Amino acid sequence: MNFSTNFYLTPLILALYITNASSQIMITPPKAPIIPEELTTNNDTRVDNYYWLNNREDKNVIKYLEDENAYTKSMMSHTDGFKEDLFKEMVGRIKQTDLSVPYQMRGYWYYNRYEDGKEYPIYCRKKGTLEAKEEIMLDVNQMAKGSSYYDVAGLSMSPNNNLLAFGVDNISRRKYTLYVKDLTTGKIMEETVENTDGSYAWAADNKTLFYDVKDEETLRTYLIKKHLLGTKSSSDINVFEEKDVTFNCGIYKSKSEEYIFIGSYSTLTSEVYFLNAKDPDGAFRSIMPRERDHLYSVESFEKDFYITTNKNAKNFKLVKCSVNNTSEDSWVEVIPHRSNVLLDGIDIFKNYLVISERENGLTEIRIKKWDGTKDYKIKFNESVYSAFPSINPDFDTELLRYSYTSLVTPNSIYDFNMGTEKSNLLKQQEVLGGYDATKYKTERMFAKTNDGVLVPVSLVYKSTTTLGAQTPLLLYGYGSYGANMDPYFSSVRLSLLDRGFVFAIAHIRGGQEMGRQWYEDGKLLNKKNTFTDFIACAEHLINFGYTSPDHLYAMGGSAGGLLMGAVANMRSDLFKGIVAQVPFVDVVTTMLDESIPLTTGEFDEWGNPKDPIYYDYIKSYSPYDNVEGKDYPNMLITTGLHDSQVQYWEPAKWVAKLREIKTDNNKLLLFCEMEAGHGGKSGRFERLKEVAMEYVFLLDLEGITK
Repeated sequence: MNFSTNFYLTPLILALYITNASSQIMITPPKAPIIPEELTTNNDTRVDNYYWLNNREDKNVIKYLEDENAYTKSMMSHTDGFKEDLFKEMVGRIKQTDLSVPYQMRGYWYYNRYEDGKEYPIYCRKKGTLEAKEEIMLDVNQMAKGSSYYDVAGLSMSPNNNLLAFGVDNISRRKYTLYVKDLTTGKIMEETVENTDGSYAWAADNKTLFYDVKDEETLRTYLIKKHLLGTKSSSDINVFEEKDVTFNCGIYKSKSEEYIFIGSYSTLTSEVYFLNAKDPDGAFRSIMPRERDHLYSVESFEKDFYITTNKNAKNFKLVKCSVNNTSEDSWVEVIPHRSNVLLDGIDIFKNYLVISERENGLTEIRIKKWDGTKDYKIKFNESVYSAFPSINPDFDTELLRYSYTSLVTPNSIYDFNMGTEKSNLLKQQEVLGGYDATKYKTERMFAKTNDGVLVPVSLVYKSTTTLGAQTPLLLYGYGSYGANMDPYFSSVRLSLLDRGFVFAIAHIRGGQEMGRQWYEDGKLLNKKNTFTDFIACAEHLINFGYTSPDHLYAMGGSAGGLLMGAVANMRSDLFKGIVAQVPFVDVVTTMLDESIPLTTGEFDEWGNPKDPIYYDYIKSYSPYDNVEGKDYPNMLITTGLHDSQVQYWEPAKWVAKLREIKTDNNKLLLFCEMEAGHGGKSGRFERLKEVAMEYVFLLDLEGITK
């Protein structure tokens, strides 16, 4: 839908009023034209006045977004100096010249490093020892020159260590172009493949490369192809096509490097196919045919497959079977199902099985020796923390590398000797400026919901902060897809904590922190539990004297942005301000449009609104459909023009409708990043500019100016 320039209303700079009392400039916000569009489903008609914003090719849409950006800039102009100071403060805590902890694989030590003032990593390796000459595989800073956005993903080394496959996205739509670099000559081969998802796997012959392909319109990863080096990509062979539009697929290699796996998955169901890496022209075989509600993943060890499965095991169990007979009647149980422990995953070593688990909302790492002589958990000292196995490509070793962090402990990399049960700290994230963890406090509490469920809340604040009704508190939440919002350290967050803020994470249903049932109780027709859990956490913090509605703020992104929109509609009185990052807020319309990226693959998460039961339920909480003529908190809403996950028009429409209907004079600001997508800008420093904008929005509402 195109409109003439005369028809489009852009009143941004049309009305400037100067009051005699304060000489304060008052700027009229952009006003989007109302073009009613009737949308009828299940004999129900919704009128969408801003449906026309769904066209990024329309110059009037771009003009509207630019005007919203200009309005936001004008409304926040008095904080420009503070925002720049915050940005410099955040950057100042980052060690500019930095090096990751090297890991060993096939005779090489691999690592990445950053150089002073540069945005992107440099991927390197050394042969044999760390004293050997450095070989730069990719200098992303050089590659990114002239690009406003640049992301490298999917680095995959050929078995002979000579060829590096990698993907590049310079638009921010998560559509990667596949390249292969010959590390013996330093040249990137001419043959490229467009529109991949960034998953690549080499066959054992060092010349056959498997990769995944995205649908141009829906961005669904639906195809696995095989490329033979030295041939044109147009002659590449299809080896697998996922025809079910609710499924995506990907390609990966076993840790043993014996097998290439294709994983095809939806929210509730998966199927894995395998191929011997020495037989690239062979046919992939299914390990277990897909069955509704059966999720499983596979690793190999010696002559067996190890399968993590939820078959008759809600929190998953581990079984093994022969590579030659994968039928369910051949399964041998290795780790049984436990109702109070979630099996997150496994890592296999020659002498040990490493199991990642969750119990009572906390991550645990369990070590089990194959001969049965050892079975124990790594001990951690803090009550609120996160610990996960890290990069462990070496199969024949006593050392497990794991990552540890908490709300007060910077990210730390350890090598743990599984025989002696001793940890060796290899590196801890360095925070410049003299960070002292003892000056901060962390807590864990449980908020009781209306249905009697106890929801974990993790908090951190400076030890000198006085807790009470005047204390500013930022409550963060997500609560979808079974994604876990585990407590982690953030040097950026110190800019809030050092200015008296409390930061809290609400581990609400829809995530998986408390087990698989926690996820199932926050999805589909239970989705509203996610929102009421967050509200219960907010009320708990208020009732126990940590803050008050005049100083409580909320933040969430993507599906967490849906959370922000829902709680803004349900309990706007609880919050002084809300930051909604790339929010998924037009749920009904998006889930009805199967051409939009991700829609078909998410019916098991939200429900298919073509079904009247799901239509009515989704409509009852969809933030865009439930905007009311009432007061709303101060709100900052962000999006990206090229967002592949949540299309920009959802937050744009939401802001337009809020402007039309809400009754307050609180701030309502939209910022659209015109050259980025779901994750914001690329580069380690550039993305902090948006964080500084979000923080200064909150601090300004608190009257904190420096």
